[in-house]
Amino acid sequence: MSATVAEAAQKTTTSARLFRDSKAAFPTGFRWGTATSSYQIEGAVNEDGRGPSIWDRFTHLPGKIIDHSTADVANDHYHRYKEDVQLIKELGAKAYRFSIAWPRVFPEGSGTPNAKGLDFYQRLLDELLANGIEPFATLYHWDLPQGIQDRYDGWRSRDTAKAFADYAGYVTERISDRVKHIFTINECARLVQAGFGTGIDAPGLNLPQKEINQVRHHVALGHGLAVQAIRAHGRSGTRVGPAENMEICIPAIETPANIRAAETATRELNAGYLTAILEGKYTDAFLAYAGANAPSFTPDDLKAIASPIDFVGINVYMPNQYVVAGENGNPFALLPFAATYPHMDSNWLRIGPEAMYWAPRHVARLWNVKSIYITENGTSAADQPSADGKVYDIERIMYLRNYLTQLQRATSEGVPVNGYFLWSLMDNFEWSDGYDKRFGLYHVNFETQQRTPKLSASFYREVIKQNAVV
Repeated sequence: MSATVAEAAQKTTTSARLFRDSKAAFPTGFRWGTATSSYQIEGAVNEDGRGPSIWDRFTHLPGKIIDHSTADVANDHYHRYKEDVQLIKELGAKAYRFSIAWPRVFPEGSGTPNAKGLDFYQRLLDELLANGIEPFATLYHWDLPQGIQDRYDGWRSRDTAKAFADYAGYVTERISDRVKHIFTINECARLVQAGFGTGIDAPGLNLPQKEINQVRHHVALGHGLAVQAIRAHGRSGTRVGPAENMEICIPAIETPANIRAAETATRELNAGYLTAILEGKYTDAFLAYAGANAPSFTPDDLKAIASPIDFVGINVYMPNQYVVAGENGNPFALLPFAATYPHMDSNWLRIGPEAMYWAPRHVARLWNVKSIYITENGTSAADQPSADGKVYDIERIMYLRNYLTQLQRATSEGVPVNGYFLWSLMDNFEWSDGYDKRFGLYHVNFETQQRTPKLSASFYREVIKQNAVV
């Protein structure tokens, strides 16, 4: 190579590095992690005293899961957790968001705790910390104990909110010496709508709107009571917040009027949960729209729901709405999605990287939230090993690069996002989709339990290493 060519190459490399450092770097100390949930990976549903969950029953009903599978074994993480912690370490990730199975700790949902169940998570925590990985624990990721469902009718009863708080306090007292960040409930929006509205998730109900709104209120109350229990039982420095798949409203064109409209739409379309948590009330517009279908509640309920939190977790996958300024006195107008709007391998997962910018920005601006985590982001892809045994999931890399670019846009403008958890560490049981959809950085052969890194694992490893979009 001539000196001139070498100099040009050096200049190009330096220029690229400077561009990356100035345009695409994340704040120093930004936490990079991955995420999973208990029911989707653990398996061992009948081992060491674990009780049944509503998902155990639901998956064994004919026709509920697309590929007719169950999570009885799933990723066998219960027996392979040490191997899986090494997968996180190989990525260079320093944080891991996982969930604790309520029926593993309390087989009947309340009453006598199961020591062997909690011991599994104690061993998992020890393994994570021994490998330099900070644990972030979610207390509820949809695996409600069947005993709670049978005794109280699940989230249709406020008794479930109280039982959840008792469980939250018990667990927090025993893990907060090593876990400093605790999420209460994962995705109220989906667990309510899919579990009690459309019925595609457990417990598989199709309730009228008034009952759906009441269920949502009980989940919100469960969050608030759990926050109080975590405060009462947690060690000093324990931080707590929700992890919600909020309705993400994006200005179709970034004009001041459309941005204001998108902010208003975000507040109102999240009024049943996130807005209530952060404002301590149901908005007038929400109650007026609900009318006779509004939930029953007390002032003390709202006070509990608004128990002070330390951060907000947001699960960001796609734009829920594109918004423009309204007319004739309407504060906003929602634009329809064309039938040809692009999506990823999952039909529901519409592509819209700017969701990753607007979601945390709206949360920070609307409610003055000072600490935000992206608790889930990722995509399904048609991942199958090539002839050489490798998985070249370039569509996932495309998705992640574009979404992370928008996240970096947010952090560069001072939006207080402190960390990002990619969904998911490895392919797993994807609820009603069974094993048909793959979201992982690691491909899993569910017959052999072989974990194989995909090309996206190399991409994410480089992102973490450089603390920048690559």
